[in-house]
Amino acid sequence: MADLDFDDFLKVDIRVGEVIRAEPYPEARKPAIKIWIDFGAEIGEKKTSAQVTAHYTPETLIGKQVLAVVNFPPRQIGKFMSEVLVLGLPDDDGEIRLVGPDGPVPLGGRMH
Repeated sequence: MADLDFDDFLKVDIRVGEVIRAEPYPEARKPAIKIWIDFGAEIGEKKTSAQVTAHYTPETLIGKQVLAVVNFPPRQIGKFMSEVLVLGLPDDDGEIRLVGPDGPVPLGGRMH
């Protein structure tokens, strides 16, 4: 594993947002969900897709606070433009569980 300079880490802008809309993404190569996230007044609403169908449905994602990298350039995922990268960790089966605060926090808060 390569060493990372702390200044490089500070360039990665990880913020908390709330899922405000989610829908299936059947066109994706692997099962995925399209997700719209509200990051508050400074950043606004951004969208992404995530391969999280093992643990989440579009309905269970609504209202969930999640962490995402908000300063990557947009990336085309199939026919869908992803604007942020939601963060998650694999469980024992390699299925992703999203990362978020363990209690409510203000939208747009930057991870420290």
